[in-house]
Amino acid sequence: MNILDKIIQQKRREVDFAKTKTTISQLQESAFFKREIVSLKESIKSRTGIIAEFKRKSPSKGVINGRAKVSEVAQSYQKYGAGGISILTDEQFFGGSLQDLSKVRNEISIPILRKDFMIDAYQFYEAKAHGADVILLIASCLSPMQVREFTELSHHLGLEVLLEIHTGEELAHYYSEVDLVGINNRNLKDFKVDLQHSVHLKNLLPAGVLSIAESGISSVEDFKFLKEQGFDGFLMGEYFMRNETPGKAFEELIGQL
Repeated sequence: MNILDKIIQQKRREVDFAKTKTTISQLQESAFFKREIVSLKESIKSRTGIIAEFKRKSPSKGVINGRAKVSEVAQSYQKYGAGGISILTDEQFFGGSLQDLSKVRNEISIPILRKDFMIDAYQFYEAKAHGADVILLIASCLSPMQVREFTELSHHLGLEVLLEIHTGEELAHYYSEVDLVGINNRNLKDFKVDLQHSVHLKNLLPAGVLSIAESGISSVEDFKFLKEQGFDGFLMGEYFMRNETPGKAFEELIGQL
C-alpha cells in the first residue's frame, strides 16, 4: 500500500467520525456558510499568481516547520502579494486542521484554498463552513464521475474548484466546469519531481484553461522556467515553509522576481 492509499484509508475513517460529531445542517449554520467567496481565478490574474501554502509537515519531508504561526504567515503572504493562501487541513499526515482555515479567514481578504483529500460530499460542506473559497480535487483519489459530481456540488455551494492531475491518464478527469487545473510536479506515489513532465501535461490541456504549477518548485529558476512555459499560477509551500520566517522567504522571492 503506497502513501496515497494510506492517506485515503485514514481520511475515510476521519470523515465517518466527523459526521457523528457535526451534521451538515449544523455546518450550514456556520457564520461563514453564507459569505460570498473571493475568487481565486480573478486573484491570481491581478496579484502575483502565487498561491502560498501553509504546511507544517509532509509524509515525504517530515516536519518542515513546527513553529510558524498560521495567522502570522498568512498575513505576511497577503502583505507581499500572494494571489491566494493554501492551507493544509489534514492533521495526521500534514499537521493541519480546519481550525487553521477558519482562524485565518477572519484575518486575510484574499482567497483560501482548502487543501485536503476530498473524497466525500460532507467535506465540501465542512470547507464552506470553515471559510474556504476554493477546494482541491485530486484526480488520483477520484473517478472522472466524482470529479464532475464534486465540481457541481462545489459550485452549488459557491466554491471554486482546483483540479489536480499528475499523469497523462488523469487528463481524462478534466471537466470543462472546473475553475483551475493544477499540475503537480511531484508524483504522489514516489514523490519524484519532474518539471518537464508537468509542462508536457499542461500543453495537452484545452486552450484557455487556467493552469497552476504545484509542488517541487525549489528555486527562482524553477519558477521562471514554469512561468516561461505558460503557467498562470504557482502553488508553493515548502519553498517558504522551510524558512524560519515563511513570510520573509515570500518577500525575498518577490524581490528576486
